[in-house]
Amino acid sequence: QVQLVESGGGLVQPGGSLRLSCAASGTIFSIMDMGWYRQAPGKQRELVAAIASGGTTTYADSVKGRFTISRDNAKNTVYLQMNSLKPEDTAVYYCHARRVVGYWGQGTQVTVSS
Repeated sequence: QVQLVESGGGLVQPGGSLRLSCAASGTIFSIMDMGWYRQAPGKQRELVAAIASGGTTTYADSVKGRFTISRDNAKNTVYLQMNSLKPEDTAVYYCHARRVVGYWGQGTQVTVSS
């Protein structure tokens, strides 16, 4: 069974940085397409960034130039480096893995506030 465990969320001031991690188990990580989504209160869950098994990356327009997604197949882990954080980045961030079917992590809270 695929399990995804996120970590690295927290409270940060505007302009600050955080790095989220998502550790995967129960699957051949290297063949999975991975992504980070977020959901703010009262809003739909949205794609933030994705990285395919081959390494191709995709970003939401709102985070381009500020966020970077990467993966370490040796550690079965995907990362989201978030710089220049804004209050509107506040949300629960979810890790997603997909290979035919999709799997979700439990989410980690990111709060950007002074």
